[in-house]
Amino acid sequence: MSKDTIVIREIEPQDNGQLEAVIRACFHEFKIPLEGTAYADAETPRMYESYQNENEVYYVLDNNGEILGGGGVKPLTNFETEICEIQKMYFSPKVRGKGFGKELFQLCMQSAKALGYKKCYLESASQLKAAIHIYESYGFEHLKGALGNTGHYSCGVWMIKDL
Repeated sequence: MSKDTIVIREIEPQDNGQLEAVIRACFHEFKIPLEGTAYADAETPRMYESYQNENEVYYVLDNNGEILGGGGVKPLTNFETEICEIQKMYFSPKVRGKGFGKELFQLCMQSAKALGYKKCYLESASQLKAAIHIYESYGFEHLKGALGNTGHYSCGVWMIKDL
Protein backbone atom coordinates (compact mmCIF):
# COMPACT_ATOMS: atom_id res chain seq x y z
CA MET A 1 0.00 0.00 0.00
CA SER A 2 1.41 3.36 -0.97
CA LYS A 3 0.25 6.91 -0.36
CA ASP A 4 -0.25 7.17 -4.12
CA THR A 5 -2.92 4.43 -4.18
CA ILE A 6 -5.11 5.90 -1.42
CA VAL A 7 -7.86 8.27 -2.54
CA ILE A 8 -10.22 10.33 -0.38
CA ARG A 9 -13.63 10.35 -2.03
CA GLU A 10 -17.31 10.62 -1.17
CA ILE A 11 -18.92 7.45 0.14
CA GLU A 12 -20.64 5.07 -2.30
CA PRO A 13 -23.24 2.35 -1.55
CA GLN A 14 -20.75 -0.51 -1.88
CA ASP A 15 -18.57 1.00 0.89
CA ASN A 16 -21.07 0.31 3.70
CA GLY A 17 -19.89 -3.15 4.80
CA GLN A 18 -16.17 -2.40 4.84
CA LEU A 19 -16.67 0.96 6.55
CA GLU A 20 -18.88 -0.57 9.23
CA ALA A 21 -16.14 -3.14 9.94
CA VAL A 22 -13.50 -0.40 10.31
CA ILE A 23 -15.72 1.63 12.65
CA ARG A 24 -16.66 -1.34 14.85
CA ALA A 25 -13.06 -2.63 15.05
CA CYS A 26 -11.88 0.69 16.55
CA PHE A 27 -14.28 0.32 19.49
CA HIS A 28 -12.87 -3.08 20.39
CA GLU A 29 -9.26 -2.02 19.80
CA PHE A 30 -9.49 1.06 22.04
CA LYS A 31 -11.93 -0.51 24.54
CA ILE A 32 -14.54 2.19 23.99
CA PRO A 33 -18.05 1.48 25.34
CA LEU A 34 -20.34 0.00 22.68
CA GLU A 35 -23.60 1.45 23.98
CA GLY A 36 -24.13 5.20 23.81
CA THR A 37 -21.62 5.54 20.96
CA ALA A 38 -21.46 5.31 17.16
CA TYR A 39 -21.08 1.55 17.60
CA ALA A 40 -24.77 1.25 18.43
CA ASP A 41 -26.05 3.85 15.93
CA ALA A 42 -28.64 2.61 13.44
CA GLU A 43 -26.80 4.47 10.68
CA THR A 44 -23.42 2.72 11.19
CA PRO A 45 -24.34 -0.27 8.95
CA ARG A 46 -25.81 2.05 6.30
CA MET A 47 -23.46 5.00 6.14
CA TYR A 48 -24.04 5.79 2.46
CA GLU A 49 -27.80 6.11 2.97
CA SER A 50 -27.24 8.15 6.15
CA TYR A 51 -25.35 10.96 4.38
CA GLN A 52 -27.53 11.81 1.39
CA ASN A 53 -29.09 15.14 2.43
CA GLU A 54 -27.78 18.28 0.77
CA ASN A 55 -26.27 19.72 3.97
CA GLU A 56 -24.11 16.68 4.82
CA VAL A 57 -21.25 14.68 3.33
CA TYR A 58 -19.19 11.61 4.21
CA TYR A 59 -15.74 10.76 2.84
CA VAL A 60 -13.86 7.46 2.78
CA LEU A 61 -10.22 6.48 2.35
CA ASP A 62 -10.14 4.07 -0.58
CA ASN A 63 -7.05 1.98 -1.33
CA ASN A 64 -7.89 0.26 -4.64
CA GLY A 65 -11.31 -0.79 -3.36
CA GLU A 66 -10.30 -1.44 0.25
CA ILE A 67 -12.00 1.07 2.57
CA LEU A 68 -9.57 2.07 5.33
CA GLY A 69 -11.54 4.74 7.15
CA GLY A 70 -13.74 7.77 6.84
CA GLY A 71 -15.33 10.82 8.37
CA GLY A 72 -18.25 13.09 7.69
CA VAL A 73 -20.20 16.27 8.39
CA LYS A 74 -23.86 16.51 9.37
CA PRO A 75 -26.08 19.08 11.08
CA LEU A 76 -25.91 18.72 14.85
CA THR A 77 -29.06 16.79 15.84
CA ASN A 78 -31.74 18.89 17.55
CA PHE A 79 -29.60 21.99 17.79
CA GLU A 80 -28.93 25.28 16.01
CA THR A 81 -28.81 24.86 12.23
CA GLU A 82 -25.55 26.80 11.93
CA ILE A 83 -23.63 24.15 13.90
CA CYS A 84 -22.50 20.95 12.23
CA GLU A 85 -20.95 17.87 13.73
CA ILE A 86 -17.90 16.06 12.43
CA GLN A 87 -18.99 12.45 12.76
CA LYS A 88 -17.81 8.89 12.58
CA MET A 89 -14.16 9.57 11.90
CA TYR A 90 -12.43 6.21 12.27
CA PHE A 91 -9.39 4.68 10.60
CA SER A 92 -7.85 1.26 10.13
CA PRO A 93 -4.48 0.76 11.86
CA LYS A 94 -3.04 0.36 8.34
CA VAL A 95 -3.32 4.12 7.70
CA ARG A 96 -2.89 5.68 11.14
CA GLY A 97 0.07 7.98 11.63
CA LYS A 98 0.46 8.63 7.90
CA GLY A 99 -1.35 11.98 7.69
CA PHE A 100 -4.63 10.73 6.23
CA GLY A 101 -6.60 11.58 9.37
CA LYS A 102 -5.44 15.19 9.24
CA GLU A 103 -6.13 15.38 5.51
CA LEU A 104 -9.65 14.02 5.89
CA PHE A 105 -10.30 16.21 8.95
CA GLN A 106 -9.26 19.32 6.98
CA LEU A 107 -11.54 18.28 4.12
CA CYS A 108 -14.46 17.87 6.55
CA MET A 109 -13.88 21.34 7.99
CA GLN A 110 -13.62 22.87 4.48
CA SER A 111 -16.83 21.07 3.51
CA ALA A 112 -18.59 22.31 6.66
CA LYS A 113 -17.67 25.89 5.79
CA ALA A 114 -18.74 25.42 2.15
CA LEU A 115 -22.08 24.00 3.34
CA GLY A 116 -22.65 27.25 5.26
CA TYR A 117 -22.03 26.12 8.83
CA LYS A 118 -20.63 28.69 11.29
CA LYS A 119 -19.36 26.30 13.97
CA CYS A 120 -18.12 22.75 14.03
CA TYR A 121 -18.82 20.42 16.97
CA LEU A 122 -17.49 16.96 17.70
CA GLU A 123 -17.65 14.27 20.33
CA SER A 124 -14.96 11.76 21.11
CA ALA A 125 -13.90 9.20 23.66
CA SER A 126 -11.04 9.95 26.05
CA GLN A 127 -9.29 6.77 24.83
CA LEU A 128 -8.71 8.38 21.41
CA LYS A 129 -5.82 10.56 22.54
CA ALA A 130 -4.22 10.98 19.09
CA ALA A 131 -7.50 12.19 17.60
CA ILE A 132 -8.12 14.62 20.46
CA HIS A 133 -4.61 16.01 19.99
CA ILE A 134 -5.37 16.65 16.30
CA TYR A 135 -8.63 18.41 17.17
CA GLU A 136 -6.85 20.63 19.70
CA SER A 137 -4.12 21.46 17.17
CA TYR A 138 -6.85 22.78 14.82
CA GLY A 139 -8.19 25.10 17.50
CA PHE A 140 -11.10 23.05 18.82
CA GLU A 141 -11.91 23.97 22.40
CA HIS A 142 -13.20 21.63 25.08
CA LEU A 143 -16.76 22.00 26.34
CA LYS A 144 -18.04 20.95 29.77
CA GLY A 145 -20.91 18.95 28.30
CA ALA A 146 -22.60 17.73 25.15
CA LEU A 147 -24.54 19.87 22.69
CA GLY A 148 -27.57 18.68 20.74
CA ASN A 149 -28.92 15.17 21.01
CA THR A 150 -26.48 12.72 19.40
CA GLY A 151 -27.41 9.85 21.71
CA HIS A 152 -23.72 9.29 22.43
CA TYR A 153 -23.94 9.41 26.21
CA SER A 154 -20.75 7.34 26.57
CA CYS A 155 -18.61 9.97 24.83
CA GLY A 156 -16.83 12.05 27.45
CA VAL A 157 -15.07 14.59 25.22
CA TRP A 158 -16.99 17.45 23.58
CA MET A 159 -15.29 20.12 21.48
CA ILE A 160 -16.27 23.09 19.29
CA LYS A 161 -14.64 25.53 16.88
CA ASP A 162 -15.74 28.60 14.92
CA LEU A 163 -15.32 28.11 11.19
